Amino acid sequence: MTFVPAILFLLILPYNTNRFVRFHAWQSLFLSITGILISLLMSFALVLFLVFEANLLLTFKRLFWLTWLVLWLICVLKALNGQRFKIPILGALAERQASQ
Repeated sequence: MTFVPAILFLLILPYNTNRFVRFHAWQSLFLSITGILISLLMSFALVLFLVFEANLLLTFKRLFWLTWLVLWLICVLKALNGQRFKIPILGALAERQASQ
């Protein structure tokens, strides 16, 4: 679960005073929450359409999680290299939270 380290970085000194760390922690937290919500919606859709297009929805859900994993890895590598990589929409929210 990637949101656990993000929450720890937001709570523990000296990490929670560093804007760079706070930005990446918030972005990771928002990415995790978004991934969980989309996965829940796809699971709900899978139950609704179980009879019709279950294989298509399962394939789409697997592709979503693969895409999410690749995006998460890009974010981790950019953060490790000291770069600020902003995911559209989520990056702006993280920027606002990190500056507070």
